[in-house]
Amino acid sequence: MRLDEATWLEVDAYLTHSRGILIPVGSTEQHGPMGLIGTDAFCAEKIAQGAGEQINAYVVPTLAYTPAPFNMSFAGTISVSESTFELLVSEIVEGLLSHGFDTIYFLNGHGANLAPLKRVAKKYGSEKVHIKSWWDFERVNDLRSKYYGDWEGMHATPSEIAITQATHRVVEPGLALWPPEPISSEFIKSHAGDQHGPPHQHRQQFPDGRVGSHSVLATVEQGATLLRAAINAVSHDYEALLKIHPMA
Repeated sequence: MRLDEATWLEVDAYLTHSRGILIPVGSTEQHGPMGLIGTDAFCAEKIAQGAGEQINAYVVPTLAYTPAPFNMSFAGTISVSESTFELLVSEIVEGLLSHGFDTIYFLNGHGANLAPLKRVAKKYGSEKVHIKSWWDFERVNDLRSKYYGDWEGMHATPSEIAITQATHRVVEPGLALWPPEPISSEFIKSHAGDQHGPPHQHRQQFPDGRVGSHSVLATVEQGATLLRAAINAVSHDYEALLKIHPMA
């Protein structure tokens, strides 16, 4: 259920029986030769909306303008500063809290969002602000490992591209037909949260935009399966939170 497609009277009625709400958060950045620029936003949005329909929860319009400075050497990327993003998220949280929402669930699709989102959660309290990335769930990760193994990589991953193939469109692989330079688990760990270098350096190191991810392995069928698994996982996680924080 989309908040922006509701009337204020409908939201008022909703608040009499639920105080939870979902907020998908992504990015607007390159995703390699065959990945859509809106990939992170599309994944978070479709999973959140699917969960919202499944559990009768409202979903806020997707936040797609977020920090992605390392990708600014690739055409189409739009990045905002962490401070701007954090301020925006804080004001959105304050607005929702003022209306009576008290379980605000951020569904994330972009690593660089995590640090500012966690600062917001710390500010307002973990009992009110919850953060999960769609790949955090065991069933989703089992599928990613089964389908792609080490070729899942770190950016322009076949799992996220498979989801957008199922929800949006399939792009011809082009340069992605050939595997990228593999990266180690140590590299992934040390660069968690998209801790990459400046744009020119990042483009030089990963010239086609992929970071260890063999995007061409993605298929529409895998994307549909990943999407269902993520929707179910988020639905269960959200409902468990509401049980921990029931309405007074």
